[in-house]
Amino acid sequence: MNHNDILELLHAHADGELDLVNAREVEQHLRGCDECRRAEEQILALRGALTNDAPSYRAPAHLRRNIRVALRREARTEQKRFSFWPILATGTAFAALVLGFALFQTTSTSHDRAIVDQIVVNHVRSLLATHLVDVASSDQHTVKPWFDGKIDFAPDVHDVSTNGFPLVGGRLDYLDGKTVVALVYRRNKHPINVFIMPAAGTGESSPVASMRRGYNVLSWTHREMNYWAVSDLNATELRQFVRLLSQ
Repeated sequence: MNHNDILELLHAHADGELDLVNAREVEQHLRGCDECRRAEEQILALRGALTNDAPSYRAPAHLRRNIRVALRREARTEQKRFSFWPILATGTAFAALVLGFALFQTTSTSHDRAIVDQIVVNHVRSLLATHLVDVASSDQHTVKPWFDGKIDFAPDVHDVSTNGFPLVGGRLDYLDGKTVVALVYRRNKHPINVFIMPAAGTGESSPVASMRRGYNVLSWTHREMNYWAVSDLNATELRQFVRLLSQ
């Protein structure tokens, strides 16, 4: 910086407003420039006269009161202005949460309906293709071991023949992109397909009824397994059958 640049910075230097680099450059210049040094001394003397010798007066009570009222009013205005944003942010977050929950519920419901549709299709296909079972037996101790090594879970196979629901056998089927167990029971001349696959959680759920194309479907969760029972059997007897399996 040249001499004129230093003169323009003297007031800022006297008030301590310069950054470290400029302050050092001004101080170095002052050590070798009498004119600038005298100018800064005059600035310091004037500042001292204004701050030290100036008379001071206490503001009247009404002026102090009015100032305090004005400050409180301004503070309330600022608080209202800025408090709008947390409210907006909270409302937006709540709306996003509700929307996410609604989307989750919609997606979950759509998925459940798709599963029921697959259940009915698989049931009908097993009847049309005369491929009702891969292992034909009314003995649960024959049907259950047949699945060993074919799937990565062990299904419960119940004998409820004494209640009028004899076991016909079992087979492997395909549901929701996974290999599942299909157990076949019969009530009089009505075949009942029971599809079993591992559940995502460990909770229990009561049977939920639905109907597709004249077929009754009951779905429930029991002992970490998801179950679906489907048949053209009437809803009352199908519920009786499901209660027996859930014991």
